Amino acid sequence: MNSTEIIESLYKLNPEQKPLWGKMTPQHMVEHLYKTVQSSINEISLGLFTEERKIPVLKKLFFGERPLPKEFMNPAVGPDLLKLEFDDLKSAVKEFENVLYRYEQFFIVNPSTKTIHPIFGYLNKEEWEIFHKKHFKHHFTQFGLSD
Repeated sequence: MNSTEIIESLYKLNPEQKPLWGKMTPQHMVEHLYKTVQSSINEISLGLFTEERKIPVLKKLFFGERPLPKEFMNPAVGPDLLKLEFDDLKSAVKEFENVLYRYEQFFIVNPSTKTIHPIFGYLNKEEWEIFHKKHFKHHFTQFGLSD
């Protein structure tokens, strides 16, 4: 899925749409993905929540073929929904589109940079691409945007 397809899919969301699992609203999901992309280009820092000795095993599990578990609790987020940052879902999708552009530009200018993921440690662009693809699919499936 390219950036255009991702954004087109997100504009299909209804603000009142219920998730197939979990408690996120569509806007919470978009803002969650937005913050994840921000962290991948050092716009925000979430810190590292994993002991360094565990990172290689976690990376191997994540970067395998298995999908993310539906009820996975991200330690960087916690069990509660985060306060919404944008006025509405449409604004959140527009800001997400903007951060995807900044993501592409960041790695054009900094192709060999590694940035920190809160669970998997330092990732390069190729690893971030795998992560984002899998993470987006996970949340798109949560709202019936992907099978």
